[in-house]
Amino acid sequence: MTTAGFVRSGPTRRTVLFGLFAVLLVAACLRPPITAVGPLLGRIGADTGLDSTGLGVLGAVPLLCFAVVSPWIHRPAARFGSHQLILLAMGVLAAGILVRSLPGAGWLWLGTVAIGAGIAVGNVLLPAIVKRDHADRLTTVTGMFSSVTTGAAGLGSGLAVPLAVATGDWRTALAVWAILPCAAAGVWFLRGRVVPGEPADAPLAAAAGPGRSMWRSGVAWQVTVFMGLQSTTFYLMVTWLPSIEASLGVDAATAGWHSFAYQVVGIVAGLGATVLMGNRADLSMLAVIGGAILVVAIAGILLAPELVLLWAIVAGVSSGAMFVLAMALFGLRTRTVAQTAQLSGMAQCVGYLLAMCGPIAAGAIFDVTGTWTPVLILIAACAVGQSLSGGFAGRDRHTHDAPTG
Repeated sequence: MTTAGFVRSGPTRRTVLFGLFAVLLVAACLRPPITAVGPLLGRIGADTGLDSTGLGVLGAVPLLCFAVVSPWIHRPAARFGSHQLILLAMGVLAAGILVRSLPGAGWLWLGTVAIGAGIAVGNVLLPAIVKRDHADRLTTVTGMFSSVTTGAAGLGSGLAVPLAVATGDWRTALAVWAILPCAAAGVWFLRGRVVPGEPADAPLAAAAGPGRSMWRSGVAWQVTVFMGLQSTTFYLMVTWLPSIEASLGVDAATAGWHSFAYQVVGIVAGLGATVLMGNRADLSMLAVIGGAILVVAIAGILLAPELVLLWAIVAGVSSGAMFVLAMALFGLRTRTVAQTAQLSGMAQCVGYLLAMCGPIAAGAIFDVTGTWTPVLILIAACAVGQSLSGGFAGRDRHTHDAPTG
């Protein structure tokens, strides 16, 4: 197999484009089942009796699943191939979405766990697949799938309340999103037929290669902390921004579309970040500026809340750009596909453990204080940490070149 193509010999434009389309369709499945929940938290709480802390825990469960599942994904991927594992993940994701929508609190939690497990597989494997199949245009394709992920996340937020109003039930509004992974599973299955030789005989390898463990690399930890803080700010925003806006007098449907704007702006910002990254080796300045933009947005919400839509858009610029950068660093800071898979698993394990604390802490803080101001300060503090860690992770170094320590 070539480093840039999809097949071992004679890849046609049709197979390359179809393979890329399959990757992008899977990417589109990785956020709507989560982002659709935020605008519906009021309805979910009223129906289930969960308070703000409980709803924060509900929002954090997928992140816990990401953290638990991510470190182990490279092993079955090495044994069975990435194709089969992603196909299974799409089936688990669709089933989880449907189970979550069944009446009863138990199904809500069980389905949410399945959703987190299914998404975790795509989170880890897509960056490694892009590294393997598009090594010569890594930042461009990373920007594409990151932007698709962000755009789909925005649709999840924006359509949540309208779907709940149209169907009269938040459960049905969430169940609708099972259609997307079902479609992705069908296309991904066809990818195995259209792109010969890839599914079983192009695994992602089980080891990071010669040398020390990824967990002993300083560069790997810098990427991990950056990814974790980027995810923390994102999930704090998508989980609680509608509730923060509700406290400012914004109605639920409008707040949902503001959350949609926050994420859709991220598409343009992500593509812009892709252009800015280009072939540059040192990306520290981009990371520092991205975090600073989010600090400005949070300060705006605190000081000029009547312009909350503007500040949501500004925050979206930071979120979209930093998500693309975080995904790109998995490939840019490693030398082999195996290392990329392991760094992706490590960063998403520790990073999502960090990120899951955000929604829970925010809900608990609000329950205690009755105001969202401390939560906004928390987001700003995470953004500052994101700039600092990104400044180190963005330097032109590789995981297995760094000294141990």
